Amino acid sequence: MTSSCWSERILVRDGVRLVCRDWGGSGPDVLLLHGLAGHVGEWDDTARLLRDSGHRVVALDQRGHGASERHPGDVSRAAYVADVVAVVGELGLDRPVLVGQSLGGSTALLTAAAHPALPRALVLVEAGPGGANAGVQEQICGWLRAWPVPFPSREVAAAYLGGGREPVGEGWARGLEERPDGLWPRFDPEVMVRSLDEIATRAFWDEWAAIACPTLTVLGQGEQGGIISGAEYAEMVRLRPSLHGASLPGTGHDVHLERPDVLHRLIVDFLGRTL
Repeated sequence: MTSSCWSERILVRDGVRLVCRDWGGSGPDVLLLHGLAGHVGEWDDTARLLRDSGHRVVALDQRGHGASERHPGDVSRAAYVADVVAVVGELGLDRPVLVGQSLGGSTALLTAAAHPALPRALVLVEAGPGGANAGVQEQICGWLRAWPVPFPSREVAAAYLGGGREPVGEGWARGLEERPDGLWPRFDPEVMVRSLDEIATRAFWDEWAAIACPTLTVLGQGEQGGIISGAEYAEMVRLRPSLHGASLPGTGHDVHLERPDVLHRLIVDFLGRTL
């Protein structure tokens, strides 16, 4: 196996196709969950590093994204959680460390709360219990619909999607689908907006307080900023004083794309201290 090799694993849950990249490896299992409008390839650098440092690593294209079902009828938070449970069972993952960024972090958080025996640890990258945000769907919809698609090349796409941050643009551009007329997103904006229905109307503090496994929160801290406010993080710590936290100066919401090497080291050190 080369350092970049992975195999595709496909399963179907309630008629919904789910596709994973299985990086193989041995040692404690890790399941990686990308964010809204993202794709499994965002985790490639982190997955390689984790596998090569002694983990069995799997990354999931969540429903509505990438190579998985683009138009699932159910995009509730419960459906995303059920997909994680199915992947863990189907691929034989043994109490995996759940690592999620943004919407994937929400999925990981809710999975850990609803199924406390499933994860051995939880890593949230730019994700938290949140709070009601009635304007988030309109904001996200406007952003996605503003993409000048089709993009004529990956270089053009990376320049647009990265906003001057090369690793971020390249990471997003890798998820685009090549068609005869150019490069297109591998998601439907309307499905993305519906995926935020619950997040737009409620917070998940009860679920956060119910989590029993060791937890690491990684936040962006730079000009681009992250999405977790100081007040939200303080409340996370108040409810769970054992929370491990780290912030990375000079990064934004896409910490996993900007500094996969540092994220990898934070995860490995955290697991070494807590497991």
